[in-house]
Amino acid sequence: MAEHLIDLVGVSKEYDGELALSNIDLYIRNGEFLTLLGPSGCGKTTMLRIIAGFEKATSGKVLIDGKDITDVPAHKRNVNTVFQKYGLFQNMNVYDNVAFGPKIKKLSRDVIDKKVREMLELVELSGYEKRSVEQLSGGQQQRVAIARALANEPEVLLLDEPLGALDLKLRKEMQIELKRMQQQLGITFIYVTHDQEEALTMSDTIVVMRKGVIQQIGTPVDIYNEPKNAFVADFIGESNILPGVMIEDYFVSFLGKNFNCVDKGFAPSEPVDVVIRPEDIKLIAPEDGTLSGVVKSVVFMGVHYEMQVQVGDDTFLVHSTTRAEEGSEVGLSFFPDDIHIMRKDVQA
Repeated sequence: MAEHLIDLVGVSKEYDGELALSNIDLYIRNGEFLTLLGPSGCGKTTMLRIIAGFEKATSGKVLIDGKDITDVPAHKRNVNTVFQKYGLFQNMNVYDNVAFGPKIKKLSRDVIDKKVREMLELVELSGYEKRSVEQLSGGQQQRVAIARALANEPEVLLLDEPLGALDLKLRKEMQIELKRMQQQLGITFIYVTHDQEEALTMSDTIVVMRKGVIQQIGTPVDIYNEPKNAFVADFIGESNILPGVMIEDYFVSFLGKNFNCVDKGFAPSEPVDVVIRPEDIKLIAPEDGTLSGVVKSVVFMGVHYEMQVQVGDDTFLVHSTTRAEEGSEVGLSFFPDDIHIMRKDVQA
């Protein structure tokens, strides 16, 4: 998966003087499942639309297979897009929806039939050929939209929050199905979402965005375990984020105490943000804890208890399978590799 399929080089986009994307440099590999992740207004959909050709960058270039396609119209790019609103043709049945693209290309009837049946088998809708799309559930309509896009044999499938209209159970099922399809086809998927679970579940690579700027690029494991700044740490999962000072390599101070850590490369006495994930904190006897505090609230979350523990003027979020009683004093324990050090986030 080393070959670059898509390159964005210095891409910026302005709307009425407002910067939606700021000097984006990004490459996407052949056969990769890449997710653009961030809150509403961060620029992820704008980037997708620029790749698709629906929008033109104010500056910068878009390359596919090394060829500059910045000025190539959308219908001449070998990409297809699936939207949250699927855009199916309500007056056509499932078969004719999927066959629409191949028919436009004037392929033979036998080739079209073979392609439609292959795509419906891929999305597990064989036997639905004559069904009206109005008779389908939301999840089935989404599968038809994906089959219709894939029937055009795109190099890249662009997906703009396609699971947003589905209920939670179906959304989780479709996350697994989309990853299965992508692996089976071996083509590049570029997926837009604000849902961190979707990104962590499906992606080979996650691009975290904020206010038109890329904050971090990495694997799901890297993004979760080694966030680059407080925004990424807070957006990808729940975090305890505390102000601290990096005394020297592998040694940090926060909450009035000094701790060993595994980070280096900071200036002596550099102000930093310290992140400790709730699941990395163990509850023990108060006298044995690295820190101690009082349990302020306890909520059962199904697989664990979520507890708020007051430590001085700060509150720690703790996830544990062991319940502590509200009002009780507890000790908090964590290891050096549970402490993640980040440079201060200077972006407003």
